[in-house]
Amino acid sequence: MTDSASSKTQDVTIEQRGHVLLIGWNRPQKYNALTVDMYYQLAAAYGRLQRDDDLRVAVVFAHGKNFTAGLELDGWAETFSKGKMPDLREGDIDPYGLAGEPLTKPVVIAVQGLCFTAGVELLLNSDVRVAATDTRFAQLEVKRGFHACGGATLRLPTEIGWANAQRYLLTGDEWSAQQAFDWGLVQALVEPGQQLDEALKIAERIASAAPLGVKGSLRSSKLMRRTLEADALEHMYADLVPIIRSEDMQEGIASFMERRDANFKGR
Repeated sequence: MTDSASSKTQDVTIEQRGHVLLIGWNRPQKYNALTVDMYYQLAAAYGRLQRDDDLRVAVVFAHGKNFTAGLELDGWAETFSKGKMPDLREGDIDPYGLAGEPLTKPVVIAVQGLCFTAGVELLLNSDVRVAATDTRFAQLEVKRGFHACGGATLRLPTEIGWANAQRYLLTGDEWSAQQAFDWGLVQALVEPGQQLDEALKIAERIASAAPLGVKGSLRSSKLMRRTLEADALEHMYADLVPIIRSEDMQEGIASFMERRDANFKGR
């Protein structure tokens, strides 16, 4: 495996190694919190993966001790109030797989430390998952005044079972790396610091397989998923709009910024 290109674009690093594209979240000083601009950088990287015939698989990872603490919430409220994800630019691919052209190449993800909200939902739209044993997972949205809207409500119940999913979607509580492995949500558990190496090993095996066979297998699997998700996705953002405009949402943002427990009123 040889390096053929390497560059950095603000808060996301991009590196090509042979047929593998490495995409790294790079705001460790901010716990890799996802900004709208980072979303666009990810979408552009996924678009590159889709259209470059020399690329066969991506590995998504994060620099630093944590994969992500989730959304940088104050920057996303305006976007979500419109009842949709950010509009994709030409050539972009939605990294959450909820809008636009579907990605037809596989993504392996490596997570560690905090993997909250947007991190879990990116993982749910990946194809093979590696986690360090110190990974902590959570969908915290109900503690912030709204509900998960990056795919968790659509995918987590089918991934880990209905009641397991609701146990965590409805409380915002954390679950462990061992639980994620036992449920089949992740496919490998490794010591902290080894997650990227393990993900790269898997990606290289995918890259060495027949590209048309890999794409065909993935296409068939994703067709099944899209069929199951279509109706729920149609309603998810429409239902989100009045919640985003509620008093509880404002309280959720305020409590997040002030680092205190929220006092929700149900209005």
